[in-house]
Amino acid sequence: MPQAFIDILRCRALSVLVGLLFMLAGPLPSAADEDEASLWLERLGPALNMTSYRGVFVYARGESVHSMQIAHRYNDGVVEERLVLQDGGSGEIVRKGMNVVCVLPETGRVQLDQVIPSGPFAEAFTSQLMPVNRWYRAEMKGEDRVAGYDVVSLALSAKDPYRYSHRLWLEKSTGLLVKSHVRNAEGEVLEQFQFTSLHIGEDIPDSEFEIRTKGREISRTLDKPTPAASVVQRMNGWQLGWRPEGFMPAAAPRSGKGQAVAFSDGLAAFSVFVEPAGPVTMPTGASKIGATTVYMHQVKEGDNAFLVTVVGELPPQTARQVAESVRIEDSLALGAGES
Repeated sequence: MPQAFIDILRCRALSVLVGLLFMLAGPLPSAADEDEASLWLERLGPALNMTSYRGVFVYARGESVHSMQIAHRYNDGVVEERLVLQDGGSGEIVRKGMNVVCVLPETGRVQLDQVIPSGPFAEAFTSQLMPVNRWYRAEMKGEDRVAGYDVVSLALSAKDPYRYSHRLWLEKSTGLLVKSHVRNAEGEVLEQFQFTSLHIGEDIPDSEFEIRTKGREISRTLDKPTPAASVVQRMNGWQLGWRPEGFMPAAAPRSGKGQAVAFSDGLAAFSVFVEPAGPVTMPTGASKIGATTVYMHQVKEGDNAFLVTVVGELPPQTARQVAESVRIEDSLALGAGES
């Protein structure tokens, strides 16, 4: 896997607040129950961006568990955020509007051309209203308390085997996500996130959003959300023969040489990278970190070989089907044979 992919995934592991959700078996929800759950879901994106808050949360992916401190505010129409790793090493992410800097001291500051999308709160998807209830069964799961706040809980159960199921805990007055789980079809919790301390609505000073880790500073202004029609045009030289129903083109991350397109069903997301295979043979097959699968597959077209990489919140068998459906149509469009 190209080092850029690894760096992006590591940054993403620090910054992800969601895309982690959970299923509880039970009777089918009533229409009124689904309507209430849908109303809460509509509050998710706006609450995450437009609510000012600070606190500490725990984020677990598989056997990896990290505690992170976060400060977040909505200031004059601009989202500002700073996340700092509290254990297992040092690192931070600072975002001001569309400008994002990821700091990993052991490797220096990593430029983010485009963070791989993660769930309904990713920048690429905030302007899209996906019909989530077509792919997930929504139901209310009662009330609880998290980090000292009253919350409501809702479950989103996948209607097919191609995606994971989710559970969310939302603070009652704002709709802010304060806890989430993701489980596979066997009921195993793959990823989970929960605030352990939280203060909502505080006046947060400018100093809380300054980069403090020493090192070489490299930043990137992320591209604004791209219309789906323009995203599809990025599939130049290749075609995706299959994807789970409901996943629509949503963004076109930069990938250097080759092409990349991201897809979302409004909740989960995955990206497909297609590029000429390098002189070093890359291992193919699936690797998994929590709910994130990375599946690598090599495709031959004449004398040229291409590496297809699928990265996202998908079961491994789904990522494999997506990767193996890629067909190369124009080797030159993908940069094969260039010096």
